[in-house]
Formats: sequence, C-alpha cells, structure tokens
Amino acid sequence: MAKAYKKRVLGRGLSAILNDDDNKRFENISNSNSLNEIELSKISLNPNQPRTNFDQKSLDQLASSISELGLIQPITVQQSKEEFILISGERRLRAFKLLNLKSIPAYVRTADDQTSLEMALVENIQRRDLDPIEIAISYRRLTEELNISHDEMSKRVGKDRSTITNYIRLLKLDPIIQSGIRDKFISMGHGRALINVDSHDKQLLIYEKILRNNLSVRQTEQTVKNLNSEKSKNKVQLIDDLIKSEILKIENKTGLSLDFKISNGKGHLSFSFKSRKELIEILRKFNG
Repeated sequence: MAKAYKKRVLGRGLSAILNDDDNKRFENISNSNSLNEIELSKISLNPNQPRTNFDQKSLDQLASSISELGLIQPITVQQSKEEFILISGERRLRAFKLLNLKSIPAYVRTADDQTSLEMALVENIQRRDLDPIEIAISYRRLTEELNISHDEMSKRVGKDRSTITNYIRLLKLDPIIQSGIRDKFISMGHGRALINVDSHDKQLLIYEKILRNNLSVRQTEQTVKNLNSEKSKNKVQLIDDLIKSEILKIENKTGLSLDFKISNGKGHLSFSFKSRKELIEILRKFNG
C-alpha cells in the first residue's frame, strides 16, 4: 500500500519535472518508504513552499472530505532532528488542523533545500494549485537557484519555453496588479497585456480602467496598443520639431531655402543653386 501511495504522490510529478538521473537521486535520498503517523505539533511549514494563498472555502471542503472518506494521499515531510519540515501537502495539513486531529499519515524523506523546493513546486504545479504569480515566483526561483536557462527549465517541467517566460514576465508588473491577478480581479491574459506598458503608473491607470469598465483581455490589448501608438506618434513629432529647428539654424547661417521630406525616419534634404560658383560659396558656408 505504501508503494501505491508513493507512486501517486511522486511518480508522475517528478517524472514531468526531472530527468532520469534526478529521479534516481530522489530515490537514493529516501531513508524510509513506510507510512508514518506523525503528530501535527511536530510538523513545521516548508519555508520553500511556493504557494501562499489558501482559499478557506476550499480548505473547508477538503476537511469535510477527509472527515468522510479519510486521507487519500499522505503528506511528505523531511526529518530535522526530532521534528519534521513539510515538503508537500500543506492543504492536507491545514485541513487536519481544522478537524482538530492530532496526527497525520506522512512519508519521511531526507531532502536538501533545493530538493524540497523542487518537490513542493512539482506537487503544486502538477495539481494546478498555484496562482499565476506563485507559479512565476517558483519558476524564477528554480531558474536562479538551479542556474539554468528557460530552455533547460522547459525540458524539466515539460512546458514550452515561451510559457515559462510569460509567467516570469508577470513579475515585471506593479505589485498592486500582481495582487489583482492573485485575487482573480483580472486574469493572466490581462497581466500579459499590461506588461507591454513601460511604466508602473500607466499600468495602474489601465488596471483601474479594466476594473471600472470590466474590460476583456482583447479590449485591454487594444487599450495598450492605442497607448503605445499615441506614444510613438508623439515621439515622431518631437523628432520632427528637432529637425526643423536644426534646419532653420542652417538656413539662417547660409541664407538657403532647404527642401526636406521625412517619412518613417527616412527622407532627403536638398537645396538648389544656379552655378558652380554659387555651389562653392554655399559649401564654404557649411564648412565655416
């Protein structure tokens, strides 16, 4: 039975995130594959747990299910002296506390901090228990702490590299907007559109507009596109004004009337002359 539990807890998730050599490493660090009853008071929460939001209604439903059917999947802990640190299963642990139970079935493993983080991430990502910001933080931690690229992470978790990159880019959003995604005021799609806004102040203005007018993701994308288009238009106008100013200086210096046309940053600048002598005089003015 313990074997069946182990397969259910670790098998599919670890296969998805780790290669064969990594799987062997997990097997080798396990001191005990037996199921243990551990007192709740001796279990500390995992400091590497990527999940920080726990819906109370969902916890109440889980507690009710456990009360009726029992615990289907034990938690996994890491032994530290006479106490234990939770590796995976925080929702189940919290549900047991809601039921005022004294102990919980658990597997005891030996794991370093990196392994603990990997296992907690696998546990949650495979079960889709993390919100987009928690997933983003987890991906960033793994890429930084394992010192691997998004391409390598893609191979480990079985996700497209672009998917991982898109999650991590969410962390560029203003913290208020990140909280809005976590609290489901807006979707990840809204967040991805807002990433293309270059300042947090402008992001927040559009975020408020999304909430006030209940904008869809498509409407948000169009709002951002319009903003960037207006910015680009203003930038071109500023460049034109600068060019006009410099040309005016040349005309005042040389007495010429310059003809110029500019489109998309390209164009031509010309002037007319009546004779070779006049051209030489004009060129000398440029050099003077």
